[in-house]
Amino acid sequence: MAPIVSKLGIIGAGVSGIAAAKQLAHYNPIILEASDSIGGVWRHCSYNSTKLQSHRCDYEFSDFPWPDRDNTDYPSYLEILDYLKSYAEHFDVLKFVRFNSKVVEVRFVGDRETTDFGVKPVEFQSLSPAGSQPVWEVAVQTNDSETIQWYAFEFIVVCIGKYGDTPKIPEFPLNKGPEVFQGQALHALDYCKLDKDAASELLKDKEVVVVGYKKSAIDLAVECAEANQGPEGKPCTMVVRTLHWIVPHYWIWGLPFFLFYSTRSSQFLHQRPNQSFLRTLLCSLIMSPMRHAVSKFIESYLLWKMPLEKYGLKPDHPFEEDYASCQMAIMPENFFSEADKGKIVFKRSTSKWWFSADGIEFDDNTKIKADVVVLATGYDGKKKLKSILPEPFRSLLECPSGIIPLYRGTIHPLIPNMAFVGYLESVSNLHSSELRSIWLARLLDDKFKLPSVQKMLEQTSKEVEISKKTTRFYRRHCISTFSINHSDEICEEMGWTSWRKNTWLAEAFSPYGSQDYLNKH
Repeated sequence: MAPIVSKLGIIGAGVSGIAAAKQLAHYNPIILEASDSIGGVWRHCSYNSTKLQSHRCDYEFSDFPWPDRDNTDYPSYLEILDYLKSYAEHFDVLKFVRFNSKVVEVRFVGDRETTDFGVKPVEFQSLSPAGSQPVWEVAVQTNDSETIQWYAFEFIVVCIGKYGDTPKIPEFPLNKGPEVFQGQALHALDYCKLDKDAASELLKDKEVVVVGYKKSAIDLAVECAEANQGPEGKPCTMVVRTLHWIVPHYWIWGLPFFLFYSTRSSQFLHQRPNQSFLRTLLCSLIMSPMRHAVSKFIESYLLWKMPLEKYGLKPDHPFEEDYASCQMAIMPENFFSEADKGKIVFKRSTSKWWFSADGIEFDDNTKIKADVVVLATGYDGKKKLKSILPEPFRSLLECPSGIIPLYRGTIHPLIPNMAFVGYLESVSNLHSSELRSIWLARLLDDKFKLPSVQKMLEQTSKEVEISKKTTRFYRRHCISTFSINHSDEICEEMGWTSWRKNTWLAEAFSPYGSQDYLNKH
């Protein structure tokens, strides 16, 4: 079967894939989506109770505001899917999507000299109407059939994301894994596939253990508690290994949260890449105590508002480290009320654990009986990428820092004619994906040139070093404490004005969001 030839391919039709497709629509891209719908993790990794962790106005495309954007409620995952569908329909993106098309292999068929990194550096070419030879071939399995259809692309945009599809499963000693457990063990990804009735049936009147303490684990524990109301209901045990700061809402002692981290003036306190020696000195000597004071101010409110100390859930690290690694979670309203009723209990453990026939055991000789164990242990996005990328490019995903070196969060300097959208985290991943898709479109339109490979690698290294200085959880590749500066540099590279507000006052003290990047200037 002859390959289907196209100039541009996009792998994935989640938030990032749809954002990229809208900006690159003039190339008539082919979007390869493994499932039967758009939405990505919102479609396939959501519980019945899953909601957005920010307000609507902080999670919208610049040219497609929510119809009720001033509504302060957190939208459910179904509302987000409706919003994404409306966006895709409004900009006629769905015509590019080929559903039930799973990418199983990617081959490099371009200039082989580009793989000899010491001889010839990677050079990105504009996608001119005349076109050129394909650089990548992609094998696609359609509708779970045995037949493989090959596609040939000049450029590929990878938008399969860091979450979903590939669960991260802990390693267990021999004969102490889920296979010895006589109850039911599953990952949160499996739980997401259950409808409301099946999820309730799994949890009701069962001794449930949830391993994890991030947003997915917290939401799951609440669903478990709600399924076990009444005197016969059994408590859900959360095995908490690494503590993180949680917040009840976006107000701190009566002040809006954005004042502390989302304005240009607040981010001025934080280190950023490419800063001068004088600014580095200021950040160390003067601004460091100010950052510490801000973090302590927020922590004082959280400890007053929620019974973190009562339940042994106060982290040892500063709040700033969780914000800087995009790990701040919004607490469901009834989380601690269910804990107060005894429907959610906590087991703090930094020790090793494993399965037994009737539950789980720890190396401090404690045991927890269980009928159901749910692993809310996250996803392995890098493993997902490695499963389709060929060598030598697969090995380039590995770096000593543990972070994939992506220039502007999009381009790997050593991988030709390929971009990655959705791998850089910030306060709003939707906004991050849209802005970088705009940047990518202008790059492919030959509106500007990339710097040298060496300079791109240096830039990615600088960002990693800043993250290392800010948080111990730097491997998540989050830019939340210098996101405005990151956007400034992208705007300047595209030839736009970096300061987007109308007045100096607004520039200093109002939050930055997607609407600030609507006008292309």
